This record gives sequence, C-alpha cells and structure tokens, in this order.
Amino acid sequence: MFLENTVNPKEQFGWIEVICGSMFSGKTEELIRRLKRAQFAKQKVEIFKPAIDMRYDDEKVVSHDANEIRSTPVPAAANIPILADGCDVVGIDEAQFFDDEIVRICNDLANKGVRVIVAGLDMDYKGNPFGPMPNLMATAEYVTKVHAICTKTGNLAQYSHRKTQSDALVLLGEVDEYEPLSRAAFYKCMLRDKVKHMDVTDAEDLSPKNKEEQ
Repeated sequence: MFLENTVNPKEQFGWIEVICGSMFSGKTEELIRRLKRAQFAKQKVEIFKPAIDMRYDDEKVVSHDANEIRSTPVPAAANIPILADGCDVVGIDEAQFFDDEIVRICNDLANKGVRVIVAGLDMDYKGNPFGPMPNLMATAEYVTKVHAICTKTGNLAQYSHRKTQSDALVLLGEVDEYEPLSRAAFYKCMLRDKVKHMDVTDAEDLSPKNKEEQ
C-alpha cells in the first residue's frame, strides 16, 4: 500500500504518483483512497477526468465498486492548470484518454509544489502502451501497478481484452465489452481472434497444394 511522502517545508517541489494497470484492477479505487486521505488532512484537492468519460456520472470519478469523489470533467489537458491553481493535491483519472500535453502539465504542477496523482490504463486492448501513460510512468517518482483477476485462469491479470468487434482505440465500456486476462489467457485470445479473422479465399490454401508438396 502506498504511504504518502513526508513533505519537506524547505523543498518547494511536489511529485508525481502514477497508478496503472488493466481494467477492473482497482486503479480508480486507489486514486480515490489517496485523494480522500488528502481531504481528511485538510489539503486543498482538485480532481479531473476526461470529459468523454461519462460512464457512471457526469461530474464524479466513480470506481467499479461505486466508490466516488467529486471531479471536474475537462475536454483537454490544457484546461487543468488554471483550474488547479492554489491546490495542494491534484488527481487525474483515466489519464490515457488525455493528449500528450498531460505529461508536461503534470511535471509543471509538481515543479510548483503540487502532489499529482494520476490513474490510467497502461496498455490498450491490443496490449500496447496506451497514450501518454508510458511517459507519465517514466517521469513519476512513484509508480504503483495494480492487477485484476483473470476471468479465464484466476491468476493475476494485467491485460484488458476487448470482447466486442470494434477496432476503435477508445471504446468506453464495462464487463460487457472487456475482461481482464493474464498473459497466457490474453495470448490465447489474441491468437484465436487472429485465426478467426483470417481472410482465406481458398480452402486449399491451408493445406499442401498437391501430393508432391507433402
């Protein structure tokens, strides 16, 4: 479990914390936990999320377990600095949906003494690094990777497998659209999906052309 860093009053710099993992791994739950602790400590806290994420609530960050905290939806990362003015702690949920400018903004806030807590998917549905998350993880002082439970094997899961046929990179969804998978289960599903979508025009293409080739 993450424990807050001790603030040095002589050091006027903040830091960046990144919470990453697959869907259903508890990223938002951990983000909310840290932000509520800051609120209990009477710190000035502001939370932001992408305006496109309206799955549970228009103006709240809500976890899959229905834990919630008030937030400000913003259409782009550029909107965050002015809204975060005077804050001690800034939380950002679903950071993978923001543009690359979010990396500079998080670093600028930390350099001004703000504690920045970011949560987001580290990989997309294909298993590739997602949006600005790799750069955020690289520049953060603290990175926490959380895991879900694989729906196929019961092992730890770090992949978000898409169950629908959409090829869109950004597709908001829940258990009907995604499932958390372990490395082995994800590899098997991706291989099965690849075979399923093979474009074979001649059934004989999958077998030797003639006996001489056998």
